[in-house]
Amino acid sequence: MTDREFRKVVVDDLPDAPNPTRRKKEVDEAVGATEFGFNVYVADPGEQLPWARHRHPDHEELLYVLEGTVRVETSDGEHRVGAGEALFVPPDATQRAVATGDGPARVIAVGAPKTSDGAIIEETCPECGAETDREYEAVDGGETYVLSCADCGAEVERLVAGPE
Repeated sequence: MTDREFRKVVVDDLPDAPNPTRRKKEVDEAVGATEFGFNVYVADPGEQLPWARHRHPDHEELLYVLEGTVRVETSDGEHRVGAGEALFVPPDATQRAVATGDGPARVIAVGAPKTSDGAIIEETCPECGAETDREYEAVDGGETYVLSCADCGAEVERLVAGPE
């Protein structure tokens, strides 16, 4: 792809990426974006997006809710973000987003710079009790992500692409 090539995709036709929500469409990957991340999530009430309480050390993020409501837990409190609202998350700020309400939440997450998109998950390991990061390995040809405790190596969760 040249730097002047335009690329159009139908978001609903993109494959789902492994995650704990009903759907995650990696639009940035599909169009070859190199400077920013762009993901579309559909999460049922109670589902986290994307994986867990996490932070991006050098990456800022904007969550825009198209439909439904999400609760974003941050170090400065809880933010409820509804349809038509956006929440800016500064670099290195801890966040955990969960869909709430009676129906699914449809959310766009945009972040930059893309090269600094690495997330550090900070949750308690159910096996060893350490508050630690998660390492992940793509298996089954990338169809499944296996998350493991960075401290003890225990498998914590398996994420697969959503059912749609």
